[in-house]
Amino acid sequence: MRSEEFHRWNRFRIRIGASRSVFFLLPLLFLPSGSAFAPLVPRPRHSATSRLLAAADPPLPEFDDTESEEYLRARDAEREREEAERLLEEARKLRRAASDIEDDIPPRPFVAGAPPDAAPGQGRFDWEGGSGGHPLRGKKVLVTGANGRLGSMVCRYLLRECPGCEVIAAVHYVGEATTRGYGRLSYEVGAEDGVGSIGAAWSEDRTATYQYDPETMGGYNLQNLRVVDIELLDPIECTTITKDVDAVVWCATDFNANKPRAISGLNFAFMFRAVSAPFKGRVEIEGLRNILEGLRESKMARRFAAARRGEELAPAGTEEGLTSVVLASAAEDALADFVTPLGDFRALKREGEAMLREEFRELSHCVLQMYRYDENEEGLDGQFEEVGAKDNIAGRGAPPVEKRRRKINRRDAARFCADTLTDSEQRGKTLEVWTVTK
Repeated sequence: MRSEEFHRWNRFRIRIGASRSVFFLLPLLFLPSGSAFAPLVPRPRHSATSRLLAAADPPLPEFDDTESEEYLRARDAEREREEAERLLEEARKLRRAASDIEDDIPPRPFVAGAPPDAAPGQGRFDWEGGSGGHPLRGKKVLVTGANGRLGSMVCRYLLRECPGCEVIAAVHYVGEATTRGYGRLSYEVGAEDGVGSIGAAWSEDRTATYQYDPETMGGYNLQNLRVVDIELLDPIECTTITKDVDAVVWCATDFNANKPRAISGLNFAFMFRAVSAPFKGRVEIEGLRNILEGLRESKMARRFAAARRGEELAPAGTEEGLTSVVLASAAEDALADFVTPLGDFRALKREGEAMLREEFRELSHCVLQMYRYDENEEGLDGQFEEVGAKDNIAGRGAPPVEKRRRKINRRDAARFCADTLTDSEQRGKTLEVWTVTK
């Protein structure tokens, strides 16, 4: 009897305990999912709810260092691209603002520097009346080899005879280990004609200084001159410097007369380049190609922009009414040939001329083959003789004696280079140029 009552009592106590447990667990079923007690509620393992929850919360992928690095590189590249686009847009805004400011500036009065009948070509424009009608007004002309004897004189002529023209004087440098100087260019354009001062001979300060003198330098138009350092054998630098350029006067050369500069003048800058990078290139070929490619790219970009604006386009190379490239070269009979490891003097000159004519047909051009430079009387009329295709072959027969006697003053040569920019009759021609025969 006692055992039956004991078992009955135990069963009753178990039922009461189970009911009490259910009573306390029921509120947990209605708790929100974010509650701290939610994980205590058991979930059905094989119900539709469990499958939906598993699909909504997929397992995290395994960490991969390679994928993480690629993601970081892609993210950095995207940020750099966005930053470059932002800077480019700011540069465009600044360029437009500068252009608006330039349009509001009244033109400077022209200071007469050459009589209308000084030489052929000058009489085409109203030199006495100002630069308003001159085709070079508002144009950018790049002069390579601007610190050379011919290039510096071209810069001087453009600044003084075409006041509305912006001259970009490209001077040469080789790396960071060379001395740089613009002495010849500074002298030619008159930057040293101001009021100068220098310390006394017994003082420690012997630095020479120059101040702008408006009475003397007012007509030099030095505000239109921009001097830039450039390595012509670097395509990126050439592409950068030719942006927005309208025309190029090529006066750069690796030669002094017919000998390499490293030999003729013991030029340590050219020696350094020849030793450090002997196969980097030649100014007459690779340097010229870099400038021409940059100029062509710049002009084509401007033509595409004009086409998008719906403007009527002129034939390629004549849209500004200017000759795009004036190449100052050497006549076949002017100097004796000279053999170098990278090519003969005459062959290099003819190869550069042929490259301009054949590979860059989009650019209008004129090749001026100068005869031997001489310090004879300047201001003489030029003598021009067109060179036929058969005469452009290097290594032809011995020249006539009279051609060996042809001479030209460098200042006259510089004048002819500048005037050819606006002479439509000379476009597409290769001309031998001289002033006297003696």
